[in-house]
Amino acid sequence: MRTYAGHSTAKESNALFRRNLAKGQTGLSVAFDLPTQTGYDADHILARGEVGRVGVPVGHLGDVRALFDGIPLEQTNTSMTINATAMWLLALYQVAAEEQGADIAKLTGTTQNDIIKEYLSRGTYVFPPGPSVRLTTDLIAYTVARMPKWNPINVCSYHLQEAGATPVQEIAYALCTAMTVLDAVRDSGQVPPERMGEVVARISFFVNAGVRFVEEMCKVRAFTRLWDTITRERYGIDDPARRRFRYGVQVNSLGLTEAQPENNVQRIVLEMLGVTLSRDARARAVQLPAWNEALGLPRPWDQQWSLRIQQVLAFESDLLEYGDLFEGSAVVEAKTADLMAGAQAEIAAVAELGGMVPAVESGYLKAQLVASHAARRARIESGEEKVVGVNCFQATEPSPLTVNADTAVYHVDPAYERAVLADLAEWRQHRAKGEVLAALDRLRAEAARPDVNLMDATLACARAGVTTGEWSFALREVFGEYRAPTGVGSAPVPAGSGAELAAVREAAHATAAEIGAGRLRLLLGKPGLDGHSNGVEQIAVRARDAGFEVIYQGIRLTPEQIVAAAVAEDVHCVGLSILSGGHAELVPDVLRRLREAGAGDIPVVVGGIIPPADAASLRSQGVAAVFTPADFGITVIIGRIVEVIRLAHKLQPQASGLARAMTIEG
Repeated sequence: MRTYAGHSTAKESNALFRRNLAKGQTGLSVAFDLPTQTGYDADHILARGEVGRVGVPVGHLGDVRALFDGIPLEQTNTSMTINATAMWLLALYQVAAEEQGADIAKLTGTTQNDIIKEYLSRGTYVFPPGPSVRLTTDLIAYTVARMPKWNPINVCSYHLQEAGATPVQEIAYALCTAMTVLDAVRDSGQVPPERMGEVVARISFFVNAGVRFVEEMCKVRAFTRLWDTITRERYGIDDPARRRFRYGVQVNSLGLTEAQPENNVQRIVLEMLGVTLSRDARARAVQLPAWNEALGLPRPWDQQWSLRIQQVLAFESDLLEYGDLFEGSAVVEAKTADLMAGAQAEIAAVAELGGMVPAVESGYLKAQLVASHAARRARIESGEEKVVGVNCFQATEPSPLTVNADTAVYHVDPAYERAVLADLAEWRQHRAKGEVLAALDRLRAEAARPDVNLMDATLACARAGVTTGEWSFALREVFGEYRAPTGVGSAPVPAGSGAELAAVREAAHATAAEIGAGRLRLLLGKPGLDGHSNGVEQIAVRARDAGFEVIYQGIRLTPEQIVAAAVAEDVHCVGLSILSGGHAELVPDVLRRLREAGAGDIPVVVGGIIPPADAASLRSQGVAAVFTPADFGITVIIGRIVEVIRLAHKLQPQASGLARAMTIEG
C-alpha cells in the first residue's frame, strides 16, 4: 500500500514519507520533479517554475541523503517513478544506501525505467530511443548481477491509457515494450542465456484501471495469459513462477473530474475493485490517486484518504478470504478472449513496422493514441459516454470539500525553489572539482563505446558529487537529444461534424476574412518541462478541424522560443498548456516577452490545472481566457478562441446563439 508522494524539497519530502509510513503505508513511491526527470539542474532556464512542483527535486547525492534520512533503505521497499534518468537515480540511491551500511544485494524496490512510453505519453524522455534503450538495458543487466531483489523495470501501460489508449492498445503496446527490452538485454550479451529467466522474473508492470471495472478486470486476465505465452514461447522460460505477470496499479487519473470532484472518490473505489476482485489476476501493489487531483496538488490529508480506502478493503472486507470469484464465468472468458485477440492483432502490426522503436520514430504509435483519445473525447462531448457531473446530472449542492477551492489543494511555496537553488550552488562550491571532471570524462568516454555498461561510470559520478544536469548533459553530448513526433498531423481522426463544430468553423472562416487572413493561425506551446501533451494535442486536432492553421512543435519550449515562433508565424492567438503548476511564472514571462517583441496585441489563452485564484491573477495580467478540466467541451473552447481573436481585433462578437454561449469570462 503506497501513495505517490514527494514535493518542494528533499527535507520536506522526507517528513512526508515518515508521516505516511507512520500511518501504515508499507512502502515508498517517490515522485520526482520535472527537472530531475528530464535531467536538468534546478538553475537551468527550462527548470524555472518547475522545481519541486510535481515531485521532489534531486540534484545530487546530498539531496538523496536528505530524502531518506532516518529511513533504513535495506528494510524499505522503494518505488521510483523515473525513466530517462533512472540509471542516475538508482546510482544515487545505491550510494546513499551504502553510506547507511546497507548490503545492496538486499535492497528491494523498483525503478520505472520504461523509456518507450515516455515518447508516447509523459514526455520525460531526453535521448533518442536507441541510446535510451541502451541505458535501460545496462541498468537491468547491472541489477541482475548486483541487486537481485530489485525490479529494474516497471513496464507502464498506465500512462498509455492516460494518453488515450484503448484496453487493446494498452495491452499490446505494453507487451511490445517488454519484448523490446527483453530482446535488447538478450542481444547485448551482458546476461548469460541461462540467467534470462532471472531477467524475466524481475520485470514488473504498472497497469491502469479505469471505471469500466469489469472490462478492466478482463484486461488484466488477458495481460496475464498473453505474458505467460510470450515468456514461454519467445524466451523459453519453463518455470511458471518466473512467467507470472507481476503488476502494480494506479487507478485512472484521466477520468477524475474538476466538476463535482467528490464523485472521484467512488470512481477510485470502483477502479480499485477491477484489479482486486479477481484473485487469479490480482494486483500485487495498489496506489490510488487523490480525489482532488483534477484541481491541483493533493494535500497530505487527501493522500491519507486514498490510503485508508485501500486499508478498509484489505482489513475490513472479506475479499481476500475467497478464491477467484469469476472462475468459469462465460461472460468474463468471452471478454478476455476478445481483448486477447485484439491485442495480438495490434502486436502483429507493431512487429510489421520493425518493433516498438521504429513504431515510435515513425509516429505510428503516437498517432494511434491521439486518434483514440480524440474518439473518447467525441463520445463524451456527444453524450454517448456518460460522465456524472460533467455531461449529465450536473445540478449539484455546494460541496463542503471545495467551499474554498484555493485551499482544497496543496500549494508549493516559491521560496522552496529559491532554497533548492541556494543548496545547489553551495553543493557545487564544496566538492572536489577535479574528481567531478574526471568522472564526467569517464562517463562520456564509456558512453561512446556501445559495449560498456554505463552503471559503473554513473556510480563514480554519484560519488564524485556530479549533479543531475551534469550527468545528463555529458550523455547528451554523446547521444544527442530527441524531439518525439506529436502525432497531431498524422492522427487518423476523421474531420468532425455536427452543428456545433460547423458553427465554429463558419465563425473562424468569417473572422479570418474580416481581418484579411487566409486562415486563423493558432500557435500552441508547452513552456517549461511539462510533458503531458494529451490535452493540447486534442485542442490542435479540433482547431485544425475548425479551419485553423495550427502551429504546434511539441513539448519542452522556453518562453523565448514560443514568442519567437509567434512573431515569425504572425499568429492570431497563442495557446499555452501547463499542467505542472508552473503557470504562475511561465505565463507572465511569455506575456512580457511578447510585449518586448512588439507583439503584445497577440492574445494569449492558457489551459491546465489552474486554481481559481491563479486563473484570476493570470487574467489580470493580460491572459484573454483560462481553461481548466471543467471546460470539457473542446469545440466550445475553440469557439471561445475565435471570440478572443475577434475581441483582439475589435470586431463584434458573433451573433449566433453558439457564440453567445461562448462569451469570454473576465
